[in-house]
Amino acid sequence: MSESIPVVAIDPYGADIPDEWARLRAQGPVVPIELPGGIPAWAPTRFSSLRTLILDPRVSKDPRQHWSRYTEVEKHPAWSWIMSWLGVVNMLTAYGTDHSRLRKLVAPSFTARRTEAMRPRVEKITGELLSSMEESAAASGGVVDLRTGLAQPLPMRVICELFGVPDDLRPGLVRLIAAIMDTTNPSPEHAASVQEQIGTVLPALVAHKLAHPGDDMTTELIRVRDEDGDRLGDEELLHTLLLVIGAGFETTVNLIGNAVVTLLDHPEQLAAVRAGEITWDAVIEEVLRVHPSIASLPLRFAAEEITVEGVTIPAGEAILTTYGAAGQDPARYGADAGEFDAARGVDEHLSFGVGVHRCIGAPLARMEARTALPALFARYPELSLAVDRSALRQVPSFIAQGWQEIPLRLVP
Repeated sequence: MSESIPVVAIDPYGADIPDEWARLRAQGPVVPIELPGGIPAWAPTRFSSLRTLILDPRVSKDPRQHWSRYTEVEKHPAWSWIMSWLGVVNMLTAYGTDHSRLRKLVAPSFTARRTEAMRPRVEKITGELLSSMEESAAASGGVVDLRTGLAQPLPMRVICELFGVPDDLRPGLVRLIAAIMDTTNPSPEHAASVQEQIGTVLPALVAHKLAHPGDDMTTELIRVRDEDGDRLGDEELLHTLLLVIGAGFETTVNLIGNAVVTLLDHPEQLAAVRAGEITWDAVIEEVLRVHPSIASLPLRFAAEEITVEGVTIPAGEAILTTYGAAGQDPARYGADAGEFDAARGVDEHLSFGVGVHRCIGAPLARMEARTALPALFARYPELSLAVDRSALRQVPSFIAQGWQEIPLRLVP
Protein backbone atom coordinates (compact mmCIF):
# COMPACT_ATOMS: atom_id res chain seq x y z
CA MET A 1 0.00 0.00 0.00
CA SER A 2 0.99 3.60 -0.50
CA GLU A 3 3.04 5.27 2.22
CA SER A 4 2.10 8.80 1.11
CA ILE A 5 -1.68 8.39 1.11
CA PRO A 6 -3.41 7.45 4.39
CA VAL A 7 -5.30 4.16 4.33
CA VAL A 8 -9.00 4.75 4.98
CA ALA A 9 -11.24 2.09 6.50
CA ILE A 10 -14.51 1.90 4.56
CA ASP A 11 -17.61 2.29 6.71
CA PRO A 12 -19.21 -1.19 6.75
CA TYR A 13 -22.64 0.36 7.43
CA GLY A 14 -22.50 2.61 4.34
CA ALA A 15 -23.96 5.43 6.46
CA ASP A 16 -22.96 8.19 4.03
CA ILE A 17 -21.59 6.66 0.85
CA PRO A 18 -21.45 9.88 -1.26
CA ASP A 19 -19.59 11.82 1.42
CA GLU A 20 -17.15 8.98 1.98
CA TRP A 21 -16.23 8.84 -1.69
CA ALA A 22 -15.96 12.62 -1.95
CA ARG A 23 -13.36 12.54 0.83
CA LEU A 24 -11.47 9.69 -0.82
CA ARG A 25 -11.61 11.39 -4.22
CA ALA A 26 -9.84 14.40 -2.73
CA GLN A 27 -6.88 12.13 -1.93
CA GLY A 28 -6.33 10.99 -5.50
CA PRO A 29 -7.65 8.98 -8.46
CA VAL A 30 -6.80 5.61 -6.86
CA VAL A 31 -6.39 5.32 -3.09
CA PRO A 32 -5.56 2.58 -0.57
CA ILE A 33 -8.44 1.46 1.64
CA GLU A 34 -9.38 -1.24 4.12
CA LEU A 35 -12.59 -3.23 3.77
CA PRO A 36 -14.44 -4.59 6.84
CA GLY A 37 -12.18 -6.81 8.89
CA GLY A 38 -9.07 -4.99 7.64
CA ILE A 39 -8.87 -6.44 4.12
CA PRO A 40 -6.46 -4.23 2.11
CA ALA A 41 -7.55 -3.00 -1.33
CA TRP A 42 -7.30 -0.13 -3.77
CA ALA A 43 -10.23 2.10 -4.68
CA PRO A 44 -10.54 4.12 -7.91
CA THR A 45 -12.36 7.31 -6.97
CA ARG A 46 -13.04 8.81 -10.40
CA PHE A 47 -15.05 7.84 -13.45
CA SER A 48 -11.92 7.72 -15.59
CA SER A 49 -9.84 5.60 -13.20
CA LEU A 50 -12.64 3.09 -12.63
CA ARG A 51 -13.45 2.77 -16.32
CA THR A 52 -9.77 2.31 -17.17
CA LEU A 53 -9.38 -0.48 -14.63
CA ILE A 54 -12.59 -2.29 -15.59
CA LEU A 55 -11.53 -2.38 -19.23
CA ASP A 56 -7.88 -3.29 -18.58
CA PRO A 57 -7.31 -6.97 -19.49
CA ARG A 58 -4.64 -7.12 -16.78
CA VAL A 59 -7.40 -6.71 -14.17
CA SER A 60 -8.78 -10.10 -13.17
CA LYS A 61 -11.85 -11.21 -11.23
CA ASP A 62 -10.30 -14.55 -10.22
CA PRO A 63 -8.94 -14.43 -6.65
CA ARG A 64 -7.52 -17.94 -6.86
CA GLN A 65 -5.20 -16.96 -9.67
CA HIS A 66 -4.49 -13.32 -9.00
CA TRP A 67 -5.03 -12.24 -5.37
CA SER A 68 -1.80 -12.56 -3.41
CA ARG A 69 -3.77 -12.62 -0.13
CA TYR A 70 -6.21 -15.38 -1.08
CA THR A 71 -4.45 -18.06 0.98
CA GLU A 72 -4.36 -15.69 3.97
CA VAL A 73 -8.13 -15.47 4.38
CA GLU A 74 -8.29 -18.48 6.69
CA LYS A 75 -5.65 -16.87 8.94
CA HIS A 76 -7.83 -13.80 9.48
CA PRO A 77 -11.25 -14.67 10.95
CA ALA A 78 -12.50 -11.13 10.29
CA TRP A 79 -11.83 -11.62 6.57
CA SER A 80 -14.11 -14.64 6.28
CA TRP A 81 -17.11 -12.57 5.09
CA ILE A 82 -15.37 -11.89 1.78
CA MET A 83 -15.66 -15.56 0.81
CA SER A 84 -19.37 -15.04 0.16
CA TRP A 85 -18.14 -12.97 -2.77
CA LEU A 86 -14.81 -14.59 -3.67
CA GLY A 87 -15.35 -18.22 -2.68
CA VAL A 88 -17.99 -18.78 -5.35
CA VAL A 89 -17.35 -20.07 -8.86
CA ASN A 90 -19.40 -18.04 -11.32
CA MET A 91 -19.15 -14.99 -13.58
CA LEU A 92 -18.35 -12.79 -10.59
CA THR A 93 -15.04 -14.58 -9.99
CA ALA A 94 -14.23 -15.85 -13.48
CA TYR A 95 -11.48 -14.52 -15.74
CA GLY A 96 -10.79 -14.78 -19.45
CA THR A 97 -12.22 -17.80 -21.24
CA ASP A 98 -13.92 -19.12 -18.09
CA HIS A 99 -15.89 -15.88 -17.80
CA SER A 100 -16.88 -16.01 -21.47
CA ARG A 101 -18.04 -19.62 -21.14
CA LEU A 102 -20.21 -18.94 -18.10
CA ARG A 103 -21.65 -15.73 -19.49
CA LYS A 104 -22.74 -17.41 -22.72
CA LEU A 105 -24.77 -19.93 -20.74
CA VAL A 106 -26.82 -17.25 -18.98
CA ALA A 107 -26.95 -14.41 -21.50
CA PRO A 108 -29.78 -15.88 -23.65
CA SER A 109 -32.20 -15.40 -20.75
CA PHE A 110 -31.57 -11.66 -20.70
CA THR A 111 -31.63 -10.61 -24.34
CA ALA A 112 -33.53 -7.45 -25.27
CA ARG A 113 -36.09 -9.56 -27.15
CA ARG A 114 -36.77 -11.90 -24.22
CA THR A 115 -36.88 -8.98 -21.80
CA GLU A 116 -39.46 -7.18 -23.94
CA ALA A 117 -41.54 -10.35 -24.14
CA MET A 118 -41.73 -10.31 -20.35
CA ARG A 119 -43.18 -6.79 -20.19
CA PRO A 120 -46.88 -7.86 -20.07
CA ARG A 121 -46.11 -10.17 -17.15
CA VAL A 122 -44.21 -7.39 -15.33
CA GLU A 123 -47.14 -5.03 -15.89
CA LYS A 124 -49.58 -7.59 -14.48
CA ILE A 125 -47.47 -8.25 -11.38
CA THR A 126 -47.06 -4.52 -10.84
CA GLY A 127 -50.82 -4.01 -10.93
CA GLU A 128 -51.38 -6.85 -8.47
CA LEU A 129 -48.80 -5.48 -6.05
CA LEU A 130 -50.21 -1.95 -6.21
CA SER A 131 -53.64 -3.32 -5.37
CA SER A 132 -52.18 -5.26 -2.45
CA MET A 133 -50.40 -2.13 -1.24
CA GLU A 134 -53.68 -0.26 -1.32
CA GLU A 135 -55.36 -2.97 0.74
CA SER A 136 -52.50 -2.95 3.25
CA ALA A 137 -52.61 0.82 3.51
CA ALA A 138 -56.35 0.76 4.15
CA ALA A 139 -55.75 -1.60 7.05
CA SER A 140 -52.91 0.45 8.53
CA GLY A 141 -54.07 4.03 8.42
CA GLY A 142 -52.96 4.74 4.88
CA VAL A 143 -49.27 3.87 5.35
CA VAL A 144 -47.38 1.09 3.55
CA ASP A 145 -43.72 0.16 3.10
CA LEU A 146 -42.65 0.54 -0.53
CA ARG A 147 -39.79 -1.92 -0.17
CA THR A 148 -41.87 -4.87 1.02
CA GLY A 149 -44.96 -3.83 -0.92
CA LEU A 150 -43.52 -3.28 -4.41
CA ALA A 151 -39.78 -2.72 -4.76
CA GLN A 152 -38.77 -6.16 -3.48
CA PRO A 153 -41.62 -8.50 -4.52
CA LEU A 154 -41.78 -7.24 -8.12
CA PRO A 155 -38.24 -8.21 -9.20
CA MET A 156 -38.30 -11.24 -6.91
CA ARG A 157 -41.42 -12.64 -8.56
CA VAL A 158 -40.09 -11.90 -12.04
CA ILE A 159 -36.67 -13.48 -11.54
CA CYS A 160 -38.15 -16.47 -9.69
CA GLU A 161 -40.61 -17.11 -12.51
CA LEU A 162 -37.75 -16.86 -14.99
CA PHE A 163 -35.74 -19.44 -13.04
CA GLY A 164 -38.64 -21.59 -11.89
CA VAL A 165 -38.15 -21.00 -8.15
CA PRO A 166 -41.11 -22.43 -6.19
CA ASP A 167 -42.92 -20.23 -3.68
CA ASP A 168 -41.61 -22.07 -0.61
CA LEU A 169 -37.96 -21.40 -1.51
CA ARG A 170 -38.34 -17.68 -2.19
CA PRO A 171 -38.18 -16.43 1.43
CA GLY A 172 -34.94 -18.36 1.93
CA LEU A 173 -33.43 -16.70 -1.13
CA VAL A 174 -34.40 -13.26 0.16
CA ARG A 175 -32.74 -13.98 3.52
CA LEU A 176 -29.63 -15.35 1.84
CA ILE A 177 -29.10 -12.33 -0.39
CA ALA A 178 -29.72 -9.95 2.53
CA ALA A 179 -27.10 -11.81 4.57
CA ILE A 180 -24.55 -11.57 1.76
CA MET A 181 -25.17 -7.84 1.31
CA ASP A 182 -24.88 -7.14 5.06
CA THR A 183 -21.26 -6.04 5.55
CA THR A 184 -21.59 -4.94 9.18
CA ASN A 185 -20.69 -8.30 10.72
CA PRO A 186 -17.35 -9.66 9.46
CA SER A 187 -17.43 -12.55 11.94
CA PRO A 188 -16.70 -16.18 11.10
CA GLU A 189 -20.15 -17.07 12.47
CA HIS A 190 -21.88 -14.78 9.99
CA ALA A 191 -19.78 -16.14 7.13
CA ALA A 192 -20.54 -19.71 8.17
CA SER A 193 -24.26 -18.92 8.27
CA VAL A 194 -24.12 -17.56 4.73
CA GLN A 195 -22.27 -20.63 3.47
CA GLU A 196 -24.80 -22.89 5.19
CA GLN A 197 -27.66 -21.05 3.48
CA ILE A 198 -25.92 -21.30 0.09
CA GLY A 199 -25.51 -25.02 0.67
CA THR A 200 -29.17 -25.44 1.60
CA VAL A 201 -31.36 -23.16 -0.52
CA LEU A 202 -29.68 -23.62 -3.89
CA PRO A 203 -29.36 -27.43 -3.80
CA ALA A 204 -33.05 -27.47 -2.83
CA LEU A 205 -33.85 -25.49 -5.98
CA VAL A 206 -31.84 -27.85 -8.17
CA ALA A 207 -33.50 -30.87 -6.55
CA HIS A 208 -36.94 -29.36 -7.15
CA LYS A 209 -36.22 -28.71 -10.83
CA LEU A 210 -34.80 -32.21 -11.30
CA ALA A 211 -38.10 -33.55 -9.99
CA HIS A 212 -40.22 -30.91 -11.74
CA PRO A 213 -38.43 -29.67 -14.88
CA GLY A 214 -40.05 -26.80 -16.72
CA ASP A 215 -39.60 -24.05 -19.25
CA ASP A 216 -37.24 -22.04 -17.06
CA MET A 217 -33.58 -21.12 -16.83
CA THR A 218 -32.74 -23.43 -13.92
CA THR A 219 -33.97 -26.43 -15.90
CA GLU A 220 -31.91 -25.25 -18.88
CA LEU A 221 -28.74 -24.88 -16.79
CA ILE A 222 -29.27 -28.36 -15.32
CA ARG A 223 -29.63 -29.71 -18.85
CA VAL A 224 -26.36 -28.08 -19.84
CA ARG A 225 -24.63 -29.63 -16.84
CA ASP A 226 -26.01 -33.10 -17.46
CA GLU A 227 -25.54 -33.21 -21.23
CA ASP A 228 -22.13 -31.58 -21.39
CA GLY A 229 -20.53 -31.74 -17.97
CA ASP A 230 -17.31 -29.97 -18.95
CA ARG A 231 -19.30 -26.80 -19.71
CA LEU A 232 -20.92 -26.38 -16.30
CA GLY A 233 -19.88 -28.18 -13.14
CA ASP A 234 -22.05 -28.82 -10.09
CA GLU A 235 -20.46 -26.01 -8.08
CA GLU A 236 -20.66 -23.63 -11.03
CA LEU A 237 -24.36 -24.43 -11.40
CA LEU A 238 -25.17 -23.56 -7.78
CA HIS A 239 -23.05 -20.42 -7.73
CA THR A 240 -24.35 -19.21 -11.09
CA LEU A 241 -27.89 -19.52 -9.78
CA LEU A 242 -26.88 -17.57 -6.66
CA LEU A 243 -25.37 -14.77 -8.72
CA VAL A 244 -28.06 -14.39 -11.35
CA ILE A 245 -31.08 -14.77 -9.07
CA GLY A 246 -29.56 -12.53 -6.41
CA ALA A 247 -28.43 -9.83 -8.80
CA GLY A 248 -31.69 -10.19 -10.71
CA PHE A 249 -33.74 -8.78 -7.86
CA GLU A 250 -31.45 -7.02 -5.36
CA THR A 251 -30.36 -4.26 -7.74
CA THR A 252 -33.91 -3.54 -8.89
CA VAL A 253 -35.20 -3.36 -5.31
CA ASN A 254 -32.88 -0.43 -4.64
CA LEU A 255 -33.36 1.14 -8.06
CA ILE A 256 -37.12 1.43 -7.52
CA GLY A 257 -36.74 2.54 -3.92
CA ASN A 258 -34.04 5.10 -4.67
CA ALA A 259 -36.04 6.50 -7.58
CA VAL A 260 -39.20 7.01 -5.51
CA VAL A 261 -37.38 8.68 -2.63
CA THR A 262 -35.37 10.87 -4.99
CA LEU A 263 -38.44 12.04 -6.89
CA LEU A 264 -40.22 12.84 -3.64
CA ASP A 265 -37.12 14.83 -2.67
CA HIS A 266 -37.42 16.78 -5.95
CA PRO A 267 -41.12 17.55 -6.49
CA GLU A 268 -40.36 20.03 -9.27
CA GLN A 269 -38.70 17.28 -11.30
CA LEU A 270 -41.51 14.86 -10.52
CA ALA A 271 -43.94 17.46 -11.87
CA ALA A 272 -41.82 17.79 -15.01
CA VAL A 273 -41.93 14.02 -15.51
CA ARG A 274 -45.69 13.98 -15.14
CA ALA A 275 -45.96 16.84 -17.63
CA GLY A 276 -43.91 14.93 -20.18
CA GLU A 277 -41.01 17.38 -20.02
CA ILE A 278 -38.64 14.73 -18.66
CA THR A 279 -38.84 11.04 -19.61
CA TRP A 280 -38.99 8.17 -17.17
CA ASP A 281 -35.93 6.73 -18.92
CA ALA A 282 -34.00 9.89 -18.06
CA VAL A 283 -35.10 9.60 -14.43
CA ILE A 284 -33.93 6.00 -14.22
CA GLU A 285 -30.51 6.74 -15.72
CA GLU A 286 -29.95 9.71 -13.43
CA VAL A 287 -30.94 7.67 -10.38
CA LEU A 288 -28.53 4.94 -11.45
CA ARG A 289 -25.77 7.53 -11.79
CA VAL A 290 -26.29 9.42 -8.54
CA HIS A 291 -27.56 6.54 -6.38
CA PRO A 292 -26.39 3.27 -7.95
CA SER A 293 -28.03 0.21 -6.41
CA ILE A 294 -24.59 -1.35 -6.00
CA ALA A 295 -22.26 1.34 -4.68
CA SER A 296 -19.17 -0.88 -4.55
CA LEU A 297 -18.53 -4.44 -5.65
CA PRO A 298 -15.75 -6.69 -4.29
CA LEU A 299 -13.28 -7.49 -5.78
CA ARG A 300 -10.98 -7.37 -8.81
CA PHE A 301 -7.24 -8.03 -8.85
CA ALA A 302 -4.14 -6.74 -10.57
CA ALA A 303 -2.82 -9.70 -12.58
CA GLU A 304 0.24 -7.54 -13.31
CA GLU A 305 1.56 -4.26 -11.97
CA ILE A 306 -0.73 -1.53 -13.27
CA THR A 307 -0.26 2.24 -13.25
CA VAL A 308 -3.44 4.33 -13.46
CA GLU A 309 -3.35 8.12 -13.54
CA GLY A 310 0.03 8.13 -11.85
CA VAL A 311 -0.82 5.56 -9.16
CA THR A 312 0.79 2.11 -9.29
CA ILE A 313 -1.13 -0.94 -8.09
CA PRO A 314 1.27 -3.84 -7.49
CA ALA A 315 0.54 -7.23 -9.01
CA GLY A 316 -1.63 -9.42 -6.82
CA GLU A 317 -3.42 -6.64 -4.95
CA ALA A 318 -7.18 -6.22 -4.68
CA ILE A 319 -9.27 -3.50 -6.32
CA LEU A 320 -12.76 -2.42 -5.25
CA THR A 321 -15.18 -1.63 -8.08
CA THR A 322 -16.52 1.76 -7.01
CA TYR A 323 -19.67 2.62 -8.97
CA GLY A 324 -20.81 5.09 -6.31
CA ALA A 325 -17.61 7.10 -6.58
CA ALA A 326 -17.61 7.18 -10.37
CA GLY A 327 -21.21 8.34 -10.64
CA GLN A 328 -20.61 11.49 -8.61
CA ASP A 329 -17.25 12.44 -10.11
CA PRO A 330 -17.17 16.23 -10.79
CA ALA A 331 -14.48 15.75 -13.44
CA ARG A 332 -16.98 13.75 -15.49
CA TYR A 333 -20.36 15.27 -14.61
CA GLY A 334 -19.56 18.80 -13.47
CA ALA A 335 -19.45 20.65 -10.17
CA ASP A 336 -23.01 19.55 -9.34
CA ALA A 337 -22.27 15.86 -9.97
CA GLY A 338 -23.72 14.94 -6.59
CA GLU A 339 -27.07 16.54 -7.38
CA PHE A 340 -29.96 14.69 -8.98
CA ASP A 341 -30.97 16.36 -12.25
CA ALA A 342 -32.95 14.13 -14.59
CA ALA A 343 -32.80 16.80 -17.28
CA ARG A 344 -29.00 16.76 -17.47
CA GLY A 345 -29.08 13.99 -20.10
CA VAL A 346 -26.40 11.62 -18.83
CA ASP A 347 -24.59 10.14 -21.81
CA GLU A 348 -22.80 7.39 -19.88
CA HIS A 349 -22.50 5.97 -16.39
CA LEU A 350 -20.86 2.83 -15.04
CA SER A 351 -23.53 1.63 -12.62
CA PHE A 352 -24.13 -1.55 -14.63
CA GLY A 353 -20.46 -1.92 -15.51
CA VAL A 354 -18.85 -1.67 -18.93
CA GLY A 355 -17.22 -4.00 -21.42
CA VAL A 356 -17.32 -7.80 -21.15
CA HIS A 357 -18.39 -7.64 -17.49
CA ARG A 358 -21.38 -5.37 -18.10
CA CYS A 359 -24.42 -6.59 -16.12
CA ILE A 360 -26.46 -8.90 -18.33
CA GLY A 361 -29.59 -8.16 -16.30
CA ALA A 362 -29.49 -4.40 -16.93
CA PRO A 363 -32.28 -4.41 -19.57
CA LEU A 364 -34.58 -6.34 -17.22
CA ALA A 365 -33.88 -4.00 -14.27
CA ARG A 366 -34.57 -0.95 -16.42
CA MET A 367 -37.78 -2.43 -17.80
CA GLU A 368 -39.06 -3.33 -14.32
CA ALA A 369 -38.35 0.19 -13.04
CA ARG A 370 -39.81 1.73 -16.21
CA THR A 371 -43.00 -0.24 -15.57
CA ALA A 372 -43.32 0.22 -11.81
CA LEU A 373 -42.49 3.91 -11.40
CA PRO A 374 -45.05 5.51 -13.72
CA ALA A 375 -47.70 3.03 -12.55
CA LEU A 376 -47.10 3.93 -8.90
CA PHE A 377 -47.15 7.70 -9.39
CA ALA A 378 -50.12 7.57 -11.75
CA ARG A 379 -52.18 5.58 -9.25
CA TYR A 380 -51.14 7.75 -6.30
CA PRO A 381 -50.50 11.31 -7.56
CA GLU A 382 -50.38 12.64 -3.98
CA LEU A 383 -47.92 9.99 -2.81
CA SER A 384 -45.68 11.16 0.05
CA LEU A 385 -43.26 9.87 2.66
CA ALA A 386 -45.02 8.89 5.88
CA VAL A 387 -41.97 9.73 8.00
CA ASP A 388 -39.49 12.56 8.13
CA ARG A 389 -36.88 12.18 5.40
CA SER A 390 -34.11 11.98 8.01
CA ALA A 391 -35.73 8.86 9.49
CA LEU A 392 -34.91 6.70 6.46
CA ARG A 393 -32.10 4.24 7.16
CA GLN A 394 -29.54 2.97 4.67
CA VAL A 395 -29.37 -0.81 4.30
CA PRO A 396 -26.45 -2.07 6.44
CA SER A 397 -23.90 -2.36 3.67
CA PHE A 398 -21.14 -0.52 1.85
CA ILE A 399 -21.98 -2.66 -1.19
CA ALA A 400 -25.73 -2.11 -1.64
CA GLN A 401 -27.14 1.41 -1.63
CA GLY A 402 -30.79 1.71 -0.70
CA TRP A 403 -33.26 2.07 2.15
CA GLN A 404 -34.23 -0.55 4.73
CA GLU A 405 -37.83 0.73 4.77
CA ILE A 406 -39.65 3.40 2.78
CA PRO A 407 -42.93 4.19 4.59
CA LEU A 408 -45.32 5.88 2.15
CA ARG A 409 -48.68 7.51 2.61
CA LEU A 410 -50.99 6.56 -0.22
CA VAL A 411 -53.57 9.15 -1.30
CA PRO A 412 -55.34 7.77 -4.41
